[in-house]
Amino acid sequence: MNAQPRLAGREQIAEGTFAFNLEKPPGFTFKAGQAVVLELLDPPAQDGQKRRTFSLASAPYQSGLMIATRMRDSAFKRALQALPDGAPIKLTGPIGRFTLAGDRPGVFIAGGIGITPFLSMLRQAAHERARQRLVLLYSNRRPEDAAFLDELQELERRNENFRLLPTMTAMGDSSRDWHGRTGLVNAELVRHAADGLEGPVYYVVGPPAMVAAIGETLRGAGVADGDIRSEEFYGY
Repeated sequence: MNAQPRLAGREQIAEGTFAFNLEKPPGFTFKAGQAVVLELLDPPAQDGQKRRTFSLASAPYQSGLMIATRMRDSAFKRALQALPDGAPIKLTGPIGRFTLAGDRPGVFIAGGIGITPFLSMLRQAAHERARQRLVLLYSNRRPEDAAFLDELQELERRNENFRLLPTMTAMGDSSRDWHGRTGLVNAELVRHAADGLEGPVYYVVGPPAMVAAIGETLRGAGVADGDIRSEEFYGY
């Protein structure tokens, strides 16, 4: 579908990270985990890049669309941040096949803002009261960087079939208290996440280096390639 929804608003969801809310075009449908291509209709004249692909953080049942991104210093993101509420944006999609593989249990492994396709899946699962067992390993440098952490904790409270395992890798740089896990996602934590799950599928989203490292960790733990689904995250 090609459409031109309007920007409905934005909010800061972590340090240096914003969520952008869009109107949902009539008739637009998608599966949790899919992405869209956004094109700015009036980008800065000096910028050659005016379109980017973003995973949807919103769930299919919700009335609007949401994308989220780290606000790195690129011309596209400066232009996106500068858009006034109500500005039209060209949307193409949905695209992508990073969706749940049937009803098998899932172990989600997310790095940073790579959380967005998983948030879409978890929002939808809570809405449907799905019985599918899901575990999320969510790695961030600091709590300040962990987008949607409060909502994920609330989703865990609402959904007895969902378990959240967040970990922080650079607490020495944080000004907040953190009494949870620290350190990188490793084989031990992966085994802990999969404990009690029968034949889980592993889904990995994050920066390319993280995706590659986690893939090696999973294979080293005896996980078959056919049970690993990974994606370089849209939106960094």
